[in-house]
Amino acid sequence: MDGDTGTTGKLPETTATGAAPDRRPSRKTVLRAALAASVAAPIALMGVPALARTASVTGEAPALTPECDDGDDPTPPQMEGPYFKPNSPRRSSLLEAGTPGTRLTVSGYAFGSACLPLSGVLLDFWQADVNGAYDNVGFRFRGHQFTDARGAFFLTTIVPGLYPGRTRHLHVKVQAPGRPVLTTQLYFPNEPRNSTDALFDPRLLMTVRDTGGAREAAFDFVLNVPQTPGPGPTEGPTTPPPGGTWAVGTSYAPGARVTYAGVTYVCLQGHQAQPGWEPPSVPALWRAE
Repeated sequence: MDGDTGTTGKLPETTATGAAPDRRPSRKTVLRAALAASVAAPIALMGVPALARTASVTGEAPALTPECDDGDDPTPPQMEGPYFKPNSPRRSSLLEAGTPGTRLTVSGYAFGSACLPLSGVLLDFWQADVNGAYDNVGFRFRGHQFTDARGAFFLTTIVPGLYPGRTRHLHVKVQAPGRPVLTTQLYFPNEPRNSTDALFDPRLLMTVRDTGGAREAAFDFVLNVPQTPGPGPTEGPTTPPPGGTWAVGTSYAPGARVTYAGVTYVCLQGHQAQPGWEPPSVPALWRAE
């Protein structure tokens, strides 16, 4: 199940406990901050200048970085562990009434190989409760969601508890439409048990900050999904494929109809068409009629 590998991007060197020295942000990190203008995420969490969030002025995301040039690698896989359960409910909040524990929000994006965001990516999260126990009967602290049209996700949960042999972590399965599943785990920086957990991988550290008795975390998945940089914002749509009206560079709204290879499709999520996102290849964006 760990076929596709996907990473937070190029991470700096870390200590055994996950503490990382300050470094100049990568181009993808700046892109992430710019995209985040449409999602509630604090500037301090991004670790980049506020200037990168210029989209907040117009309400529109700036042009995407055409290519990654900072050595980003796909997010590494990790073992599934014994507590995964299929068929989790679709939800972005794992909290229930009276749930004990420190509140945690995790936000981020899913990117492909060219640093372009991926919409319709499945993320299935599961974790231990505040006491370090997993619910193996029901679906407490289990749930799945999909990235939105900008490739963003947002999870509301609690900081997981500790149990013997492991540091704090979140489990997740990530799958882009029509691609293999990436199974991995996310970690918290500066945890004492990071240095003694045999599975701990500093490349899977989230960026975390404390805020008013809660915690906010950020993590970007980079999936091994081939991408070709799309046209800039001033370029018009390319010539439609033979026998079809779908075109790279065109912005499609939900309900829009196109033809491709003789089949009519209806748009399910608003997006700008990219190479590789042809209707038959992305069922999360298009449904055949």
